[in-house]
Amino acid sequence: MNYVISQGKELRIAISGKSGCGNTTVSTMLAQRLGIKLINYTFRNLAKDIGFSLAEIIERAKTDDSFDRQVDGRQVALALEDSCVLGSRLAVWMLKDADLKVFLLADEDVRSRRILNREGGDLEEIKAFTAMRDREDSARYQQLYEIDNSDYGFCHLIIDTAQYKPEEIVELILQELHQRGLVEAC
Repeated sequence: MNYVISQGKELRIAISGKSGCGNTTVSTMLAQRLGIKLINYTFRNLAKDIGFSLAEIIERAKTDDSFDRQVDGRQVALALEDSCVLGSRLAVWMLKDADLKVFLLADEDVRSRRILNREGGDLEEIKAFTAMRDREDSARYQQLYEIDNSDYGFCHLIIDTAQYKPEEIVELILQELHQRGLVEAC
């Protein structure tokens, strides 16, 4: 089934989850299905923009809050411009007035295997790096914004992505949007 945003309305959807949960994939597919802008500006994008590696950005962000604030501020500003899907680790917390907040989750093994498939490398090294990154991200979010990123119970939808294919997750989100009267079937 196809869905559209009601004429004259704006729609902002925030999608969050840890690395390897499918944030980028689901956010991209959902934005395409609805014909709206995707905002997924992350440390990975910032690293590319300023010529650093992702690992360098993560390391520098431990002592320099400006990296987080640049990414987060840029995302929110872009999201407030027009209808969009904002997909980021903190989207559901930062885009306070999102019409729908979705949290994607998956266990560490599932996430690590997805990262391996996406980027290659050694599975055990990816697991170790992912666990380290999760710990450091959580500590940084708490310090910067007093956000506990393990507390996502306020989200409208919480989806275990190990249970579904990305297309099915998008359908679940579209059905929720329709049920809430935020999109119309066409």
